[in-house]
Order: sequence, then structure tokens, then C-alpha cells
Amino acid sequence: MKLIRKFLVLLTLLLFANNVTNAQRVLYSEYAPYDVDKSSMSIVGKVGGTLYTFRSLDNEYFLDAYDDAMNKTATVVLDFFPAKIYNVRFVAYPNKILVLYQRQEGTRITQYIAMLNEVGILQGRPLKVEEKRTSFFGTSNREVFSSAISENKEHLVVYSAKDKGKTIQFNGYWIDLVNLKVVKKLKLKHKAKDIINHSEALVDNEGHFYLPVYTSIGNRNFSDEYTLLHLSFAATTFNKIHLGLGTNFLEYPFQKIDNINNKIHFASFYSTKRNGNNEGVAAATFDINTKSFDAIHYLPFDDEMRGETKGKRRERALNEFRINQLIVKSDGGFVVAAEEIFTTTQSTFMPGIGFYSFYYSPMMNQVIREYHYNDIMLLSYDAQSKQEWHTFLRKEQYSQEDGGMFSSYSLLNTGGGLGFMFNDFNNRRSRIQLTSVSATGQQNVGYMDAGRGDDPDWLPRLGKQIDAREIVVPCLRKKQICFAKIVL
Repeated sequence: MKLIRKFLVLLTLLLFANNVTNAQRVLYSEYAPYDVDKSSMSIVGKVGGTLYTFRSLDNEYFLDAYDDAMNKTATVVLDFFPAKIYNVRFVAYPNKILVLYQRQEGTRITQYIAMLNEVGILQGRPLKVEEKRTSFFGTSNREVFSSAISENKEHLVVYSAKDKGKTIQFNGYWIDLVNLKVVKKLKLKHKAKDIINHSEALVDNEGHFYLPVYTSIGNRNFSDEYTLLHLSFAATTFNKIHLGLGTNFLEYPFQKIDNINNKIHFASFYSTKRNGNNEGVAAATFDINTKSFDAIHYLPFDDEMRGETKGKRRERALNEFRINQLIVKSDGGFVVAAEEIFTTTQSTFMPGIGFYSFYYSPMMNQVIREYHYNDIMLLSYDAQSKQEWHTFLRKEQYSQEDGGMFSSYSLLNTGGGLGFMFNDFNNRRSRIQLTSVSATGQQNVGYMDAGRGDDPDWLPRLGKQIDAREIVVPCLRKKQICFAKIVL
């Protein structure tokens, strides 16, 4: 364990809505061996007051346990895992840990679920949910199965949804989490009028399953059709709820369940032209009780917002933004968080050098992929989908051949405000920025040194909030990994 040399001080507690100064403590765990190219890791969360993290090394898999001071108290070897596993997902409960993982053997992909107790020991045999055969040459072999779990962690559905032209082939498996067994299987198809895609499924706290599907047309892959495919536990066919779009087109629809108000909030950028520019935000609310959408609201970007986009061509200035999150507010409103993301390529004859590029040696490639993660845009709406305020969090992140691993941000939601943590870096230096945003859109910016001297390189986008005022972020230093806990 090491206490970071400098405290990050926020000049206001807008983040906590009480307007007093507060210092941030950052605690590092000890280092463990790690290979960026071959290893995997994740933050499990708190179980019985103990923080667990997951890491792999040379086909071995470990749970590391930490106390409040980030001292390692135990390492559990997950020896029930096969040598090759993919898509590992952990769900932390107060006294147990649910683990979902996939195993690949040749052309067979198998989904398993295991339950660990509060000290990480396997309870009973892992459940084999299903096995599928895929082609050796398939690009999605490791993405055959997905999972959706309710916010109260009582309902779990494992599913596969294969987009094939105008058809989605769906297989669903409902899991009894008490006895760890499959209690229902369902195989269905859904057809649309154009090429169809799906996004991540949702499960509400009553166990209702929703799969958002949308069409893909035109040069920008806009959607002219959006549907929620709903399944109750007793259902044998999809209940299809369409959202009327008129003559408008959507880009990458996004949705979030609000279990308190029994709603699903929906937001997307929209255009009035098939291959046009992003013109504003389309917002709607789905009522879980009545299984129906309210009227969709089209909220155009105003001149003030376009004028804040760094002097770019205003009509195209917001085309590269992608919605990452919907933060549901207690009054039934929500905040849209979108980020400017795009990828470029260049020849190795004139390579640029990013601050973190030494992790991936881009000079060895004939074509270098460059990842750009820039400003964060926040848009706040009330319960009637009327815009209240907007703000931009400024950043400019560039890296090569790393998938943007060190870019993007972590979100910290305290209930009284929002915190956005990210690496502020160029090709010469890096530091961690933590910007707080109040309920009225006011910003406050704080910094701390990171990535210099003995400090490791942070990966904020992989961070996880583990408590109301605590977030854990993985950190790398050459062939080692550690975890930083930020205590607000």
C-alpha cells in the first residue's frame, strides 16, 4: 500500500451539494504481475466490507481481497476456471459473488455461472447454461452469450441475440439465482423491414426483460425504426412496442431503467435527413406499468450549444458525439452524458507518438490506428423531457493502437452531483482530472499528478464506484498492475 504523495482538493463540494472544501485521499494497493496483451482484470466490488478485484496471468485466475486501507488480505486462486475463458462478469452481493464466464473449445462456446461465498470460495458446481457451435472464422465467437441482471440483483437472464440481415435470432435462459439453475428457455425470431441491430438488454426489478432493437440505413447507419421487445417470465412470444419516429432518424439509441418510477428513459441523437447531421436529442419515456411510450420529444441543439464546439463547422460539430450514459434523477428527469469519439489511421512513415503508446509499440504496424476521445457533453432534462441546462467538460485524449484504453472517463454519482474522472494527457505528460458537476450544471475542476516518477498509469474508463464516496481505478506500470481507491 502507498498513500499518494499529493491530495486532490476540490474547491467546492458541489459534488455533494453542501458547498464546503473537501480533500481527496487516494490509496494504492501493492503491485502484481500483469501482461497488457495477455491478461485481463476487473473490479468486483465490496462483499462483506472487503474489496475484491480480479486478474489473470498465464491462464491462471485470481481474486485479490483488500481491506479499507488497500492492504491485501488474501488471494484466492480460481482453480475451477478452465485454461481459456472469456467475457468474465462479476456481480457482488453483501455476502456472495456471482460469476459469469464463457469457455471456448474449438468451435464450441459454453456459458457457465458460478457462485462464490463471501471469502471467494466456490459453492457447489458451476452451472452450465448452454453450449453453442460457431465458425472458426466468426468474428463474434467470444460474444455468443450476453447477460442482463436487474438493479436489485434478483433477476438474471442469459441470452444470445444474433443479428442476421433483417432478422434477430434470440435465445433466452432465465436463471434461478437461489438454486442456481435454468428455469426457462425460449427461442424466438424478430423480423424488421431493414437491416436490424440490437443493443444491451435490460431487466427491471420485477424480472421483465427488454431487448432494444433498431434498424440501420443510409451512409451513417441511422435508424428509422425503434422497438422494445418485451418478455415477462410467463411469455412465449415477444410483446413488440414501437416508438413512432415519423420522418426522423435516430443515431445509436440509448436507454436506462428507472426502477423507482417504473420507467425506461430513452435518448438518442436525431436527424431529419437520412444521411444528415445530428440536429438534437430525441427523448421519450416508456411506462413499465402500461407497456407504452409517451410521445417522443425532439429537442434541437441551439446556436449557443453549437457555438461552444471549438470553432468547427457548426452543422457537423456534434456528429462525433456518442451517448455513453443516462443518469436518472430523483424527480423523473435525466442527464445525457455524451462523448466525442472517433478513430483515424496513418502510415508508419509519419507516426505520431501518444503518451501511452509505448504499451503497444505502434511502430511495428504498417498502419497505425489513432484513438481520439475528446469533450464530454452533458444535457439535463426534467421529467417532461424539457431541457434545463447543458455544459461541456473539455478534454483532448489521443493514443495509438490501444483501443483508447487510457482514454474516456469514470463517472461517480453521489446523488447530489456528478464527478467525471479522466486522464488529461498529450504526447508529453499526463495528469488525472476530476471535474464535479452540480445539479444546476456548474463545474469545478481539480487535478493531481499521475503517471510521473513512481506513479502508475491510470485507466479511469475501467474504474468502478464501490460506495457513495469511493471509486476504484486499475493502474498499470510496465508489466505490473495495482488498484487505486479514491476516497471522497
